Amino acid sequence: MLLGTWNLENLYRPGGPSGPKDKAAYEAKLAALAAVVTALGPDVLGVQEVGEPEALADLLETVGGTWHAALSAHPDGRGIRVGVISRTPLEVLADTRAYPVGLRPVQADDSGATSDGSGRGFLAVETVTPAGPLRVAVAHLKSKLLSYPGDRFFPRDEGERARYGAYALYRRAAEATALRALADELLAGDGRERDVAVLGDLNDEVQAATTQILLGPPGSELGTRGFDTPDQGDGARLWDVAPLIPAERRYSRINSGRRELIDHVLTSHRLVHRLTSAGTSTDVGPGPGSQEELRLPSVGPDPAARRNEPGSDHAPVWVGID
Repeated sequence: MLLGTWNLENLYRPGGPSGPKDKAAYEAKLAALAAVVTALGPDVLGVQEVGEPEALADLLETVGGTWHAALSAHPDGRGIRVGVISRTPLEVLADTRAYPVGLRPVQADDSGATSDGSGRGFLAVETVTPAGPLRVAVAHLKSKLLSYPGDRFFPRDEGERARYGAYALYRRAAEATALRALADELLAGDGRERDVAVLGDLNDEVQAATTQILLGPPGSELGTRGFDTPDQGDGARLWDVAPLIPAERRYSRINSGRRELIDHVLTSHRLVHRLTSAGTSTDVGPGPGSQEELRLPSVGPDPAARRNEPGSDHAPVWVGID
């Protein structure tokens, strides 16, 4: 089977403040997204930045075939949320934005306002595959693209930039902690026997402190002794599949000309040992195994700049599973 994650970049129906301005631009976006989904051929795909549920339904109709979908009921202030599409039926296990017990609210802006939960809900589902039950959590953590009071995307000065960068980091770290708590529930200490995956746009790279929070016990990295040597931590570990992606394609977005891998697939001990391949792809011809260069735009600090552009500014990240 093929399991993956993809940020669809502002999948709204036309006419609203964030979606395409007209039907033609919307249909072009749907066609571009559907071409990638068709070429990729996922069995289960976590998705981010879904606006109206009807927009996801439009995309699946454009792709064609039989799909099952589940969406979080907790969008952010812009109305975007996470979800899952699957070839097999889905059972929702959790849909939450709560921080775990013990984690206090974090400062969110200069006014002293605090954030007491994730900006976008985390969705956990279960589906039954030919290899047995698969539990998946999908997330979209706080962005590194900063916004400022008054809907500004540019700071008044460098002090404001630094403060709001810190606030974003506080929130992303708290959200990563909450996502790890949800993963603990799905693993139930039994990752040696359970197929569990955490998928999503984590808005930071593999070695970032916020991403590392999700891994669990030390040694939870491919290529370390913890991978080849069984120990008591295996039941709780999550393994980031990034090292399995060919180095020349180990990125999922281009930010101001810099390649970044900010979209991640993390898997339990049982699942990671059945992975056969991993990659990123926006190719619509050869399929997920293509080694062609990713065709991604370079994005800047203003997310509205691509409002009428087709496709997505992210590449899907996927794994093949035996």
